[in-house]
Amino acid sequence: MTEAKYIWMDGELVAWKDAKVHVLSHTLHYGNGAIEGTKAYKTHDGRCAIFKLKEHTKRLVNSSKMTLIDVPFTQDELNDAQVKLLQENELFEGAYIRPLVYLGYGVMGLYHKEAPVQVSISAWEWGAYLGEEGLKKGVRVKIVSMTRNTNTSGMGKAKAVANYLNSQMAKFEAIDAGYDEALLRDDQGYIAEASGACFFIVRDGIIITPPNDNSLESITQATVIDLAKDMGYTVLRRRLTREEVYIADEAFFTGTAVEVTPIREVDARIIGEGHRGPITEKLQSAYFDVVAGKNPKYTKYLTYIN
Repeated sequence: MTEAKYIWMDGELVAWKDAKVHVLSHTLHYGNGAIEGTKAYKTHDGRCAIFKLKEHTKRLVNSSKMTLIDVPFTQDELNDAQVKLLQENELFEGAYIRPLVYLGYGVMGLYHKEAPVQVSISAWEWGAYLGEEGLKKGVRVKIVSMTRNTNTSGMGKAKAVANYLNSQMAKFEAIDAGYDEALLRDDQGYIAEASGACFFIVRDGIIITPPNDNSLESITQATVIDLAKDMGYTVLRRRLTREEVYIADEAFFTGTAVEVTPIREVDARIIGEGHRGPITEKLQSAYFDVVAGKNPKYTKYLTYIN
């Protein structure tokens, strides 16, 4: 990880190496916290802008509400803090931003409402999550044994800290087996999402992605669906079986970190021609145009920091 100068903590800029928490912080022991992943890009005119900042911050606050955490800052304050952090860290070439709402030191035991609520925001330079080569040639994916957190057993709709233990185990299983990324099914056997990204396939020119009843409501997924419709493609939101994935013409992931990453193989089955497909490539190019400020329709989603 490339260190920056400062991390924003509860309204103050703290030196990167001094941004610490107590070992008895409640979230560290019991896993109740909310995170976001937001990204800033250098735009075509040489400036830098955060993509869909307001949407990401709103989801952070909503996730906190779902897990009964009252965030002690307004959404506007959190938005301003992210802009200021990038400015003070001089991250004008782009950055990944990680807001975190967590329960600090003060009480122990499962009842959490008396624990102090704290907020931090970190930002650093971070390249392609699944590698630059993966963006061009596609990645290898394994459908793992882990089941996506079910709606009946936890706060699956919250982008909550605790939910990522499941994703972490899935990711390890996939990499340990020689793959790049994991794909999880829901408790009924339908494809849900990757360890930290949404999933799409293309069949006969139609783009299909699972509904959000078994996955996180994704900001990037929504953007890509809008772009696909702008281009005249039919987009279906429906359940997908494992067998359908194996015979897809194309497949790809979307997410803040993965952006639009093609999939060339799933469980030793070659997808399509075994490389980035034409529709995936068009959507990938369109997405990078959007975050670079080249598409006038989507500039309203850019928050410039300089």
